[in-house]
Amino acid sequence: MSTTTPVKIGILSFAHLHGAGYASVLAGIPGVELRAADENAERGKPLADRLGIPFTTSYDELLEWGPDGVVVCSENAGHRALVEKAAAAGAHVLCEKPLATSLADGKAMIDACDAAGVHLMTAFPVRFAQPIAGLERIVRSGGLGRIHAVAGTNPGTMPGGWFVDPKLAGGGAVMDHTVHVADLLRWMLDSEAVEVYAQHNRILYPDLPVETAGTIAVTFADGTVATIDCSWSKPKSYPTWGAVTMELVGEDGVASADAFAQTINVYSDGPGRQGPQSASWTPWGGNADAGLVEAFVTGIREGTAPHPNGWDGYRATEIAFAAYKSAETGQPVKLPLEIAQGLA
Repeated sequence: MSTTTPVKIGILSFAHLHGAGYASVLAGIPGVELRAADENAERGKPLADRLGIPFTTSYDELLEWGPDGVVVCSENAGHRALVEKAAAAGAHVLCEKPLATSLADGKAMIDACDAAGVHLMTAFPVRFAQPIAGLERIVRSGGLGRIHAVAGTNPGTMPGGWFVDPKLAGGGAVMDHTVHVADLLRWMLDSEAVEVYAQHNRILYPDLPVETAGTIAVTFADGTVATIDCSWSKPKSYPTWGAVTMELVGEDGVASADAFAQTINVYSDGPGRQGPQSASWTPWGGNADAGLVEAFVTGIREGTAPHPNGWDGYRATEIAFAAYKSAETGQPVKLPLEIAQGLA
């Protein structure tokens, strides 16, 4: 595809909180024609109207438009059906994380895209955050020597809504916030997880049907041991959705990064995010969402498979499924899992 040929992109659902951000970025990319579909018109139409893009409540109608690519931002349990629809229509796919609510669904999504000859990219925007990308370059260059241990965090606010419905989300905080850091670990270490030990609880929100806090220990094939804090432990007034950090200890040095460190911190007594007194973080660095969707569009234009791909999404989710199994049994769980084991 020529770099001057318009690229047609469709948004399939705004259920996930990141969908609006991806759409905003896409709307500003030259040469991108954008449309949106959401079966929930009350949720989707105001967003589409704000962006000035055509909207429909029918996913089939949007796919009949013939998009070159789609961004799937439905509830987690709906990913497989929409990805398979898009693949059958010949559209490349960027799918929100976690990839699926079962390993069987994740594998089916990968197979459907492979059979149709289209890309499947997993939405892990934190890879494109400048502090994290800089840390990855240090690790890959050998600047820290052999990595012995990593402490990773992704504590965030409890999102509510369908995110706390185990049937729609596939789990709670472990499903929602493990996969970002799990993906970064696999990416930086260039090694696969071989064992997972985890504990979780719902102390923070005891009335919810899903876990709200968790700690996961992951051992990789190269011997690195990593921990992941995936808790919904931030208050509603917290200035952003998460707090992705990583600290790596190597034989030649220690390095750390905070994905949300490039900000101007603002404190106000006026109307704000959660009330009359508020704190906000105004970013001054790169836009991680922009890096993600631009890589997706570039892959379509140039015919190159973008990363993180479907298998990256599958393996990160596999770590979350192993964490659930470990918490249930009280024992470490070996990887890889059989597909039948990977059920939320």
